[in-house]
Amino acid sequence: MSDVIKIANCSGFYGDKLSAAKEMVEGGPIDVLTGDYLAELTMAILYSQKMTRDTGGYVGTFLKQVKEVLKPCIEKNIKIVSNAGGLNPSAMASAVEDIAAELELDVKVAYIDGDDLAPRMEALQNAGEPFTNMDTGVNLADTKNTLLTANAYLGAWGIKEALDQGADIVICPRVTDAAVVIGPAAWKFNWQRDDYDALAGALAAGHVIECGQQATGGNYAFFQEVPSFDQPGYPIAEIEANGNFTITKHPGTAGLVSVGTVTAQLLYEIGDPAYKNPDVIGHFDSLSINQESDDRVYVSGCKGSSPPASHKVCINTLGGYRNGFEVLIAGLDIEAKAEILTETFFRNVGGKEQFDDVSIELVRSDKEDPQTNEEAFARLRIIAKSRNKDLVGRLFSARFIEIALANIPGLGVTTPIGNGASFLAYWPALVDSKHIVEQVHIGDKVTPVKPSNQLQLATVEYEAPAAAIAPAPSGDHVRIPLGRLFGTRSGDKGGCANLGVWATSDEAYGFLHEYLTVERLKTLMPDTAGFETVRYELANVRSLNFFIKGILGEGVASSVRTDPQAKSLGEYLRAKMIDVPASLVQ
Repeated sequence: MSDVIKIANCSGFYGDKLSAAKEMVEGGPIDVLTGDYLAELTMAILYSQKMTRDTGGYVGTFLKQVKEVLKPCIEKNIKIVSNAGGLNPSAMASAVEDIAAELELDVKVAYIDGDDLAPRMEALQNAGEPFTNMDTGVNLADTKNTLLTANAYLGAWGIKEALDQGADIVICPRVTDAAVVIGPAAWKFNWQRDDYDALAGALAAGHVIECGQQATGGNYAFFQEVPSFDQPGYPIAEIEANGNFTITKHPGTAGLVSVGTVTAQLLYEIGDPAYKNPDVIGHFDSLSINQESDDRVYVSGCKGSSPPASHKVCINTLGGYRNGFEVLIAGLDIEAKAEILTETFFRNVGGKEQFDDVSIELVRSDKEDPQTNEEAFARLRIIAKSRNKDLVGRLFSARFIEIALANIPGLGVTTPIGNGASFLAYWPALVDSKHIVEQVHIGDKVTPVKPSNQLQLATVEYEAPAAAIAPAPSGDHVRIPLGRLFGTRSGDKGGCANLGVWATSDEAYGFLHEYLTVERLKTLMPDTAGFETVRYELANVRSLNFFIKGILGEGVASSVRTDPQAKSLGEYLRAKMIDVPASLVQ
């Protein structure tokens, strides 16, 4: 066996490029093909599919990829490990076996389950599991929402077991995003449950490549550094026996793999740099990132601790119903016009107080002395939520239409006026790991796999040493956009958002560390002022991470923000003007 395992990603989300799997198999040598298809929102989408189709509940597009690459994967001994099984991994495994039979291939297919807690929720609550919402602190029993799905994030040891038993393809349910990388690496090097440093390295590798092209130049703050965006390659993690790894891509593909692109993705959608996983806690504030050569970045030294005592659970609930609209308001006296329109509408519909929640947002995109018609527009967004479907149904929309010709001048509707729809509320929670057992299925054989924290292993804890931080440069200051010096990447974590910021030199980080406090962030971004925000430091990669609690409400599916996934928060911060030491821009 070679001294590394090359694990390729071919999907960062449900809807990613179908041809990516074939490109990764044909583009160069790899040992394992993985893909991440499941976000919290995806689980809700798959639930809807499963309710309407007996064989639904999994990512059907993955089967198209399997049909294209199964033969060359078997010929090249490339393993396939995917979480596309979603809510119905057994049905997906059967569909893969049908494809193998159609192609006349001898393929051993494994699937894993044990994540679905929905049938057990009442019993688990009776046993003392409160399923407290990690964002709001409310217990599940105290909500009026309707439970739809409840899936524990499983770890990597079921995947290792399947590969140990000779599986060619492993179909996973709701495992952690990095598990599809950790499992094959643990299989390759026969890691033991307490090889925490090696496991932490694989966790970091999995986290970096899980979102596909975001590790190879996609959504990169310093996008001018990317030579070409014409079909960027997908990332490959070349993992060593000690857990260190190299991030790269196939030769001849567009995009960029640099210290910056890897740092950006390391910061994506994290909170505490002590990154929790069912198999290990990876300390992202301990690793080093170095450019090895063009499009090759080496990550080393990630420390690991014993895993937490609980598993995270992805719960989706029916939160109620919503309706709303967005209109253009043009010309002079924008705020006065918005106030009149809003007050008239809500009087017409029976008052704001009857709704569970009302969001009113005036986006001032208009300019003084506009040079085009579009520069005269502001946008008014009104969204109402209720558990009473009728309150936000057809009559809600009709009451707005009634005043379209009887209110302010310059009014224009930009979105179709609908009849309202249900919305899903994400409910992140924890469950004691003693209630979790992974089940590995190959043929008629079922193998139970217990979590590591149930095996009475010795506790290992890592404490990061105090970091040496360069002082901020002194001297004259100049005023520039923050983004001319610092990169950012932001994203959603349930109802919260993270905003990672990194510097490209020790001196710039010294300034960033001193300057960008939580209070300063809220001053620069006043629409975050009302939310509790925690700052985490990763001096090892010259970075800060801000975790903004509750800014996305009850998650992506129910958020009323224009950007419900917080993808633009980072670029918003980079556009802010700040005073920096002149020596940093010379």
